[in-house]
Amino acid sequence: MSELITPDLVLLDRELGGDTDSVIRALAATVHRNGRARNADSLAADALAREAKNATGIPGGIGIPHCRSEAVTRATLVMARLAPAVDFGAKDGPADIVFFIAAPAGADQEHLKLLSKLARSLMKKPFVASLRAAASPEEVVAVVDGALGLAPADDAAARPAGDGTSSAGSPAAPAAGATAVGAVTGGAGAAASSSHGEDGARDAGGPRRLVAVTACPTGIAHTYMAADALTNTAQEMGVDLQVETQGSSGATRLDPQVIARAEAVIFATDVDVRERNRFAGLPYIASAVKRGIDEPREMVEEALAAADDPRAPRVTGDGTATADALTAGEGWGTRIRKAVMTGVSYMIPFVAAGGLLMAIAFMIADPVAVAKQAEDILGTATLGNLGDVSLSMYLGAVLFTIGNLSMSLLVPALAGYIAYGLADRPGIAPGFTAGLVANFMGAGFIGGIVGGLLAGLCAYWLSLPRLPRWLGSLMPVVIIPLLASLFAGGLLFLAIGGPIAAFMTWLNGLLAGMSGASAVALGAVLGLMMCSDLGGPINKVAYSFAVAGLGAATATNTAPQEIMATVIAAGMVPPLGLALASTVLGRKYFTAAERENGKTSWLLGASFISEGAIPFAAADPLRVIPGCMAGGVVTGAMTMAFGVTSAAPHGGFFILPVIGGPLAFIGSVLVGTLVTGVLVTLLKRVGGVEKRAAETPGVPATPQTVEA
Repeated sequence: MSELITPDLVLLDRELGGDTDSVIRALAATVHRNGRARNADSLAADALAREAKNATGIPGGIGIPHCRSEAVTRATLVMARLAPAVDFGAKDGPADIVFFIAAPAGADQEHLKLLSKLARSLMKKPFVASLRAAASPEEVVAVVDGALGLAPADDAAARPAGDGTSSAGSPAAPAAGATAVGAVTGGAGAAASSSHGEDGARDAGGPRRLVAVTACPTGIAHTYMAADALTNTAQEMGVDLQVETQGSSGATRLDPQVIARAEAVIFATDVDVRERNRFAGLPYIASAVKRGIDEPREMVEEALAAADDPRAPRVTGDGTATADALTAGEGWGTRIRKAVMTGVSYMIPFVAAGGLLMAIAFMIADPVAVAKQAEDILGTATLGNLGDVSLSMYLGAVLFTIGNLSMSLLVPALAGYIAYGLADRPGIAPGFTAGLVANFMGAGFIGGIVGGLLAGLCAYWLSLPRLPRWLGSLMPVVIIPLLASLFAGGLLFLAIGGPIAAFMTWLNGLLAGMSGASAVALGAVLGLMMCSDLGGPINKVAYSFAVAGLGAATATNTAPQEIMATVIAAGMVPPLGLALASTVLGRKYFTAAERENGKTSWLLGASFISEGAIPFAAADPLRVIPGCMAGGVVTGAMTMAFGVTSAAPHGGFFILPVIGGPLAFIGSVLVGTLVTGVLVTLLKRVGGVEKRAAETPGVPATPQTVEA
């Protein structure tokens, strides 16, 4: 018998609630009740987070929620036959058969292979029919063990024909991670060898040839189910399709000869394709992995059409694509916003390292003196010959200079990775060049954003035309960097850099001169932005503004550091305020899972991770978000009024040593936290949102799911 499933983990003809949330919580509680998870709520939260990324319903009335979780102690399968069925997001209707796959965070390869094999079995109608017909939990366990190849020999021999397994009891599909789809199609590989010439051209009357890659973030279920759905459909259509599954239980690479003979490639992935440059020159289509399960016929047909269309996008020699298929359905506004966020995310480490080094330098030496004299000190003194320079002053100059050099890369890194977000690797060099031009002209972070967008768009458009191979190989390394750098840098120098630099000079002067009521108003606005969407675009705009301006701070101009401190303090308020509301002030208005999240939110808030409030906001946005915004406004106004500064761009309470005015900083955060906690609790009370601790329907309560 498998260790993965026992009769106690089978729930037949049970009502577990009317929605996906209730069913997943019930199944997580079953795992916990059987001693296979440390905490039911944590496991449920991980499974629901995975479900939020992509619905796990598949055609045929099946739901397959799954996750890897630190809460799981043993790899586990829970099977439920639901009455009534519950919608898991499949196009053909609700699911009555649900398999919950709970894997430990560090699951070994053997367990991952078994879990993946179970997922593939769910694509076979006889296997699912056996589950629907099973009269007892023991019979379900026997069916599952047979599909996993774990049934005793006599059981396997007695298995009725046509159940989708071999005589050994293992599924007809190849083991998880295998790519040789010929094993599934019953000889596709052989057909491939006989029907194509050495140059890869398709012989008259021979089958069409495709390759595919499937991958998902968890790498347990959808990766392999999509592979099997595509393979089975291709076989029905008379198409030779071979699939590489890049999953958690490993991947077997497609044979280079198979790729060379293919007419097109299908990417059904939710994550980056490993070594994508192997498919250079092939037309491609791409989508989320779930589409490979839901619409395999459509994907095969689209791939065949792309193979016949000379204008179809192709994978380039460096592994990038001539068009970003994963964002093909997005407008340019969305793509540009994502590119800017990419630039910001890559820029932050430069600022973090530089800002902290400069802050430490100011702690060990006189800030004004070290800022003015660092270059002279390092030009005349060494560690072995300090002269009349003190050791602390010398070390301060070293740290200040290293930090300052790191900060000088802020704008080039921002521009370079914005261009990367639009055009992939060919955009990096033009983007960095545009960022350096923006620095040279004093155009600041706005110039970096504009330059990065110009470089990225130019590099993207230059990569679109189909060119001869001899010229195409030069495009990403010579021609695109040359022309895109000239285009973006030239526009900055000749037209738009000057006005942007003038605007930045005016803005810096305005910020440096802010005091009194105007500074408090700015703090309130920044606090409102930081707490309005909890890590979303508005939050990121305020944060990016603060981080980018940090490079302009000096020992005498601390306005950028005041803005940075304001943004950090306000961003800490939502998770801390909701932790206070859910664990102290209004426990009865929150579910057990929310109270568990509240415990985690204390640490997230203290670390300046605003996203810790998202689970609360998603469940009750009309009460949670206004409460967060009110607390953020108060905190932002207070930090600016007190003149609190921060030389570091991140860290929350953990950067108190480099905070100017640490007591005022702590006090501002605590007041905002109290405002948010009290207001959210009152709004829930007025709205009558009193929730029981999460007892799930049909599942006995456990000490972890019932409030004392």
